[in-house]
Amino acid sequence: MYTEIEIRVTPEEASDREVVRDILAAALRVEKQRIVHEEIIRKSIDARQRRVVMQLRIGVHVDRLEQKERCFTPGYRDVSDAEPVIIVGAGPAGLFAALRLIERGWRPIVLERGKCVEERKRDLNALYRSGNVDTDSNYGFGEGGAGTFSDGKLFTRSKKRGNVERILEILVHHGAAENILVDAHPHIGTDKLPRVIVNMRRTIEHFGGEVRFNSRVTDLLVEQGQVKGVRVGEDEVLARHVILATGHSARDVYRMLHRREVLMLPKEFAVGLRLEHPQALIDRIQYHNPAGRGNFLPAAEYSFVTNVEGRGVYSFCMCPGGVVVPAATGPEQQVVNGMSSSGRNTRWANSAMVTSIGEGELQAMGYSGLFAGLEFQETLEREAWIQGGRNLYAPAQRLTHFLNARASADFPDCSYKPGLRSTVFREWLPDVVYRRLCGGFRDFGRKAKGFLTDEAVLLGVETRTSSPLRVPRDKERMMHPEVMGLYPCGEGAGYAGGIVSAAMDGEACAENVY
Repeated sequence: MYTEIEIRVTPEEASDREVVRDILAAALRVEKQRIVHEEIIRKSIDARQRRVVMQLRIGVHVDRLEQKERCFTPGYRDVSDAEPVIIVGAGPAGLFAALRLIERGWRPIVLERGKCVEERKRDLNALYRSGNVDTDSNYGFGEGGAGTFSDGKLFTRSKKRGNVERILEILVHHGAAENILVDAHPHIGTDKLPRVIVNMRRTIEHFGGEVRFNSRVTDLLVEQGQVKGVRVGEDEVLARHVILATGHSARDVYRMLHRREVLMLPKEFAVGLRLEHPQALIDRIQYHNPAGRGNFLPAAEYSFVTNVEGRGVYSFCMCPGGVVVPAATGPEQQVVNGMSSSGRNTRWANSAMVTSIGEGELQAMGYSGLFAGLEFQETLEREAWIQGGRNLYAPAQRLTHFLNARASADFPDCSYKPGLRSTVFREWLPDVVYRRLCGGFRDFGRKAKGFLTDEAVLLGVETRTSSPLRVPRDKERMMHPEVMGLYPCGEGAGYAGGIVSAAMDGEACAENVY
C-alpha cells in the first residue's frame, strides 16, 4: 500500500528517521516494521509562531515498495533537418524555449551575445582583478543569463503561467539535485547551476539544435510586417519565427527595436538598494531564538512587503548565507546583486530592498517618453559609480545611519569583495525612493525586532529587478501585434521575474510557434 500523509514535527524530529517512522506508524495505525520505505514529497518550515516546526508531506510504502512514475519524461527528438526558429538569448526563457521546440519538432538556433559558462567564469574572475566590465560577459550576460551566477532561486508565485513541476523536473533531468522537487522554496545554488546550464546546452546540440556564443543580435529583419530573421554582426540568420528572450539588462536591444519602429510600452519597475545583515542575526529574528538556528534548521530567509505613500516597498531576491556581487553590464555603472551557493553557508544574508516606480514618479523627476524608466535607471547607476569612486567600490551606509541621513565612518565585515565607500544616500538617491525605503525599513523593524541595526549595511544601487519596458504580444498567440513571427519573451519583454517564471514563459512562446 502507498499513501501520502502530512505531519508537523520539530526540526530535531525531522532529522531522525526512526522518530519520523514512529509518528507515521501512529498516524496510519500500523506497526512500524510494516513501513518499508518513506519519501518526503514536500517540505516547508513554519516559523510564524515561537515554536518552529517542519511541515512534511511524506509518501509512505506499507508492506511493499510501490513503483511511482516520474512526472516528466523527456520527449526530445532529432530536429537536425527541421525548420529553424531563432531564439535571441540563452537565459532560462531562451533555453527552455529551445528544449520545448525540440520536443515539438522545430530546430532552435540560440544566439547568445555572451560566452559559454566555462569562459564566463574566467571573465567574472578577471572582473574582480581588473575592475573592468566585459560588456558581453558579466553577471548579467552570457550562457544561462543573470540567474547562472546569481543564486538559482526557483520559487515563483506565477503558477498560472504553466507547470512549475515540469520546469523543476527538466532541471533535475539535467543534473539539479532532486531536493528542488521537495522544498517549498527550491534553490539550486550558484555553484551547482552552471553545470545544469551546460547540460541543457548539450541536450539542445545533441538533438540537432544550435547554441551560438559571441553572437550579439544587432538588427531585426522584417519585411512587410513579417519577421525574416536577425542580423549578427555582418551576417544574417534567417527564419520565419524569432523568440526574443533577451534579459532586462539588454538595453541595446530596446533601442534597436525602437529604431525598427517595433511597438514597445513603458511599464512599472522597481529600484532601491541591497541590504546585508549578519546571517546569525536573521536566524535569531526569524526563528525567535537567541541561540539562532541551531543544528537542524537552514539559514533563515525573510520576505517583507509594505505600502508607503500608496506604493509597494518590498524585499526581493533574498539570499540567505550569500554574498553581494557587482552586476554592472557596461562602463560607468555601479549595480549590485546577491547570490548564494547551494550550502547557503556564508556569514551574511542579503536582499534587494526596492520600491515601485511608474510614469507619475518619472515625470515628477523630469523623465518622459518611452525610455524614461531606462534613462532613470542609467542615471542612478552612473551616480552610484561616481559615489563609489568611479570603480567597483559600492557606495554604502549603515542601515541606522541611512534612516538618520548620517555618513558612516566605518563598516562591519561585508561580503562585497571589491569594497565599500561611505556615502549619504539621502543626498543623491531620488527623494521618492529614499522616503519610501525609510518608511519600509521602519515598518519592517516593527515586524522583526532587531532588524534595524548598526550591523546592517546598505549598498547601491539595485536597479535590475525588472524591465522598465514591455514588448507587447497577443495573449492568445504570444506574438507581437504588429510583427508576425516575433515572440517577445521572458524578463526582457516584461513578462517574467525570475528563473522559473521566465522558463515557463519560454515554453509558452515555444508552444505557440506554428
